[in-house]
Amino acid sequence: MIGEPQPDIRDGDESGIWLSIGDLMSGLLLFFALLFVTVMVKLRDYQQAFEQLPIVVLNAMERELGGQDIEVDERTGDVSIGDRILFDYNSATLKPEGQAFLQQFIPTYSQVIFSNPDLEHEIVRIIIEGHTSASGTAAGNLNLSLQRSQAVFNYIASDAVQFPHKEAFQQKLLPAGRGSLDANPERDDPGDRRVVFRFQLRYSKSWSE
Repeated sequence: MIGEPQPDIRDGDESGIWLSIGDLMSGLLLFFALLFVTVMVKLRDYQQAFEQLPIVVLNAMERELGGQDIEVDERTGDVSIGDRILFDYNSATLKPEGQAFLQQFIPTYSQVIFSNPDLEHEIVRIIIEGHTSASGTAAGNLNLSLQRSQAVFNYIASDAVQFPHKEAFQQKLLPAGRGSLDANPERDDPGDRRVVFRFQLRYSKSWSE
């Protein structure tokens, strides 16, 4: 009737608005909760993949190259190859048996990396490190170690070594010389003369650091 107070419907409208906002916030919270769980699962998968990498490398090397003068660090996955496999004493020229070794080793090593897309993505560098013993001068040892790592790199890049994903693998390679920096300074230790293949990860300087 005229003059009678009309019901105020604004309260109902506002309640509907707040209800809609509440539903929206609940939906967003659920979305972010699911996103968080997905990310955590992915991170766990990454962690498991990297934790298992050294063991995968070790098993592959033992299966394909068992009995040869190589060592795999079970913590980092570094592969150390004794220089007597690859080079004559004080030489940076690959021996025929060294070339044959690389023809067998590189495809196996590459397969470990490219068999897992996560590893392929996160491993940005494969450093080929030349090392010498403490015998000789520091400058001479540094030069020899760099020449040896470069010789290994050049042979991998040549047509003599063929394997799947070669171009992508080659793009990750970085030759480097350490000379006698990591050698036993007290004696001429043959174990110090080696070539090391080392992973460098996307978000760290190297696996072992």
